Amino acid sequence: MTNYSIQHITTVFPINADALESRSKLGQRRDIIKEFSLNTSAHGIPGIARSQSIPNRIFWLISFVAFTGIMLYFIITAVLAYYSYPTQTTIDSIYEWPQTFPGVTICNYSPYRYDTLIEPFLNYTNSLNLTNTNNTNIFTKQQSLYISDFARYIINHNESLIEYYYPLKEMLIKCTYNGINCSANDFVSFISQIYGLCYTFNADASNINNGQLHYNNDNGMSGLLQLDLYIHSHQYVPYLSNAVSIVSMVHDNRKLPSIEDEGIQLIPGRRHKLGYSKTTTTYLPSPYTKCSNTVTPEMKALYDQFSGAKYDYTIDVCFTAAVQTYVYGQCGCVDPSQWSARYVLPLGSTTVIHTQLCNLSDSCYVNATNRFQSSSDISGKYGSNCGLDCSNIEFPLKISSSLAPMEWDIDDIKTFVESSSIPLPLNWSITWRSDIQTNYVGLDIVCETTKVTSYTQQASLSPVDVLSNIGGQTGLWIGISFLSLMEVAEMLYRLIRHQFRFIRIKLRNLIFIRNTHL
Repeated sequence: MTNYSIQHITTVFPINADALESRSKLGQRRDIIKEFSLNTSAHGIPGIARSQSIPNRIFWLISFVAFTGIMLYFIITAVLAYYSYPTQTTIDSIYEWPQTFPGVTICNYSPYRYDTLIEPFLNYTNSLNLTNTNNTNIFTKQQSLYISDFARYIINHNESLIEYYYPLKEMLIKCTYNGINCSANDFVSFISQIYGLCYTFNADASNINNGQLHYNNDNGMSGLLQLDLYIHSHQYVPYLSNAVSIVSMVHDNRKLPSIEDEGIQLIPGRRHKLGYSKTTTTYLPSPYTKCSNTVTPEMKALYDQFSGAKYDYTIDVCFTAAVQTYVYGQCGCVDPSQWSARYVLPLGSTTVIHTQLCNLSDSCYVNATNRFQSSSDISGKYGSNCGLDCSNIEFPLKISSSLAPMEWDIDDIKTFVESSSIPLPLNWSITWRSDIQTNYVGLDIVCETTKVTSYTQQASLSPVDVLSNIGGQTGLWIGISFLSLMEVAEMLYRLIRHQFRFIRIKLRNLIFIRNTHL
């Protein structure tokens, strides 16, 4: 009803104009809503609008509300399922050629050389009145208990233990890769707290092979590293080692090898074949997992001490650095058994600290380590950046061996040992053949297949899956589609437009009345 019609009626009949306007406004709103209800494509609403009796209307209303509730339940379930971030793993096999040759790490089972260690060690123990002897030919079990204290003393005085380790050039008799000679200069070194100085072939280092990694097809071959090694077990420190062997590991070129946990012990007197295949594992980033690729500052400081090799993130190194940071905060020193990881970044600080090792008799570091490992709050706080490696490359091995060396190789090995700077056994001239047999280790690392097995984590539900699920539920229970939503939007738009027009007319009338009175 127009404003002119309302004014005309009120001049003829004694009716209040505002009442007519209110009824007119209410009627138009009802018309818009009823038109929507009768014509919408959503199910149930037209049944309510066209019902001629109250029982029929109640029936359709209850049906619509009930099915709407069921629909909302399944929609909420679908949304919650998506935000639980479910995953699945796909397995695929491809043939990769050429393929990067893996890193190969070797260590002598015993970390220290007796000939270079004994005199400085005796000076240390004598100065502390732990021993009173200068006899370098006798070494007791009691003396072996002070080796760790001596190493901690050297490290805490910022001195190097390198001279007490076995240099690779004194162990490496022969090295060939794909038929081309290699040498100790083709290896990078790092320090293991158990095995001392270890050496890696084909690590990602800028100062070796022009900064390039070796591939299986180098020199037209298929990937074969051959190493002949001599252990020098007569220089093992008594009581410190319980076996004679070379420890080896085949690993990712850009990962610091966990040789203490994953190393393979290779007995002397044999030539060992390590045939490898390659598998890759890839995890989804946050929010699906807590995997990480970020090298923390304390990890970088630890890596920087290792011959310029480029190492990526590993969860083992990250947690070791996190434990040491917590121990340092509690004790002012770090776990001496992890003496290669003496770099900590205190919480709230931006400066990496080169710390001291705790005394072995100090129980503080043991208690702090136990608290870290048993408390999820502490480990979560200090190890918040330590998640799974987002990508991981592993090399499953098939191991076999045969007796070695052969008789025609004995003389060459004898010449190598006699030219070494490591002193010979006292009775070498008599027992050299048996000594070679108990110290020689041959090692062949060979690529058995170019097939790579890939494990890839993928999201089980994508946003498209969730949207499809919601669309299916709304269509199944109450027949709503996107076009139905457009119908709701159209109704709301018409109601809002009607309301604004009503307000505009009201304001215009108020202005007209005010001007008339003036």
